Order: sequence, then C-alpha cells, then structure tokens
Amino acid sequence: MKFLDLARVYVRSGAGGNGCASFRREKYIEYGGPDGGDGGKGGDVYAEAVEGLNTLIDFRYQQHFFAKNGQPGRGSQRTGKSADDVVLKVPVGTEILEEDGETVIADLDQVGDRVLLARGGNGGWGNLHFKTATNQAPRNANPGQEGVELTIWLRLKLIADAGLVGLPNAGKSTFLAATSNARPKIADYPFTTLHPNLGVVGVDGTEFVVADIPGLIEGAHEGRGLGDTFLGHVERCSVLLHLVDATSETLVEDYRTVRQELDLYGDILGNKPVVLAINKIDSLGEDEIREASEALADAAGMRVHAISGAAGMGITDVLRALRSVIDDARTKEAEPEGADEPWRP
Repeated sequence: MKFLDLARVYVRSGAGGNGCASFRREKYIEYGGPDGGDGGKGGDVYAEAVEGLNTLIDFRYQQHFFAKNGQPGRGSQRTGKSADDVVLKVPVGTEILEEDGETVIADLDQVGDRVLLARGGNGGWGNLHFKTATNQAPRNANPGQEGVELTIWLRLKLIADAGLVGLPNAGKSTFLAATSNARPKIADYPFTTLHPNLGVVGVDGTEFVVADIPGLIEGAHEGRGLGDTFLGHVERCSVLLHLVDATSETLVEDYRTVRQELDLYGDILGNKPVVLAINKIDSLGEDEIREASEALADAAGMRVHAISGAAGMGITDVLRALRSVIDDARTKEAEPEGADEPWRP
C-alpha cells in the first residue's frame, strides 16, 4: 500500500428541505386550516479516527464528500426525511487543517475521536407553524437552510512511542528490521527509505511502537531532502533514538548536523528526550569503538550506546533505555491534570 500523509479534501453538508405550504382538504371539513410539514435536516459531514488505517491513500482517489439534502415537507403535517450523515474515516493521528494549511481544526489522536466538519442545514418550517389567531390561513413557508461547503487538509502524524533519526545510511531501517517484524527496504545507498515505517518492538515483556523516517541532511528544516517532509511523524514520539554511523570519518559532525536540524525544526523536537547510539560497531575493533564512543559522548554530553543492528549487538540495552523514557511519559499522561500535590506536614 502506498504511503500518503497529506491530502486535500472538499466537503459539503446537505441543505435543509423546504417547508410545505398546504391546507387540509377533506369532505365535510369547511375550514381545514394549514397542515404543511417541515423540511428534513441536511446531512452533516464528520471525520472520525478508526483502527486499521495508517495512510491517507484513500483520499487520493476520492476528494469530494457531499452529504445529501433533506427532503421537503409535505401536506398532512408530514415532515421531510432528514439526510444521512457522511463520515470521513481517517487514521489515528490525523490533523485536520483549514484551507490555509496551518490552522488546526482538530487533532484526532485517539481511536473513536470524532469532529463535526460541516453542519447540515435545518429544514424550513411548514405553514402550520405560522398559524395564529389573526392569521388562520398562512400561505408562507420557510426554505431550508443552505449547507456548508469548505476545503480542508488532512495531515497524518503517525502514532509512535519512539522515533529513529539520523543521516542517510545510519542504519535506522536495519535497526527496525532487527528489533521488530517490520520489513523496510534496506540497501547500501542514501535515501533507501522513502516513507516512514512502523514496527512494534518488545523488551522485557513490554511492547512499544518505533517509527523510522527518511534520513536527514543539512538544511532539512528548510525542505532539503526528504527528512523535513516526514519529521512531523516523530513529533508525537516520547523519545528519539539518534543513530550515528560509527564507521564515518566525520562522526561528531554527523551528530551535530542532525542535532542542528532537530533544533531548527522547533522546540517540539529540539526539547524531546534523546537516546544516542553509534551503529555498525561490528565493522570496528574494540579500540575504535571506545574512541568513537568517547568522542561522541564529549560532543553530545550524554551517554552513548554502542550497537550493531545487523549483528544484534547492544540492542537490548538501547531498547531498555527507550522503554524507560516511554514508561515515564506514559505515567505522566495517566496522571489527572491539575492533580493536587500530596499534603506534607
């Protein structure tokens, strides 16, 4: 299935049915009076987050979603039938934006989240509503309200607990393949990964979701390469796993390049917890691994894990470090907002 994380959609709610102007006409009833029914309500347009979807590809083939109009009222006080609602089923993690592509209407980050995009028009009143003591035979009825038409953008940000970042060929896809059942494309050339991949990783009886995005290059925050297009997919992650190629002759510069792009992208990524690791240590000797780890630790000011996704070396320790941060984040989310601190004498 092709991956698509941005789609433009046109929606229109249904118009309300017109009210009816009619009079009761039966034998032996001389003054039957008005009996026009109301028009039916037009259909609403909703968006709902559902399980089982991880792409917006369906909206490439259908961009227009129009609800039907309500039926007009009829005589004998018969109300017109209201139209059915239209529901856009989107993946969990979809943001709905206005036509400008910036103003967020809703963020559907939980299964079952539902938002009203366009409300259907109310049906018009029939002439029965206008009967008064001084107007026994009203001949007017209201038209139904018009529907609402608008253009929106759907932007998908994948729901993952941890995100993999690094330069192209840092071994992110190899790491994901080694730790999960995901089968991303792996090859020895830059930008092998062209779209995000998700994998479920398990360690010590706990599972979490890891997202692998295309590699970052210098200037990614300005749109260079593919990374900036997909950086939004790691905005929701609790922690980032920054992989650096241990065989690179510019190991520290590689780290700083990606770190700078994360900082320039915005605080939402710049301030996110990071687990740092050098990858491909199976190609180095023990002294080289130690020198690379110490150089990167001095530059980053944090612990550096030494791993090899291809050989399975050091994987468990990294997964445990990721799980620790994720567990802390889940604990904070579970705490009720505004909870008072425990009283202490």
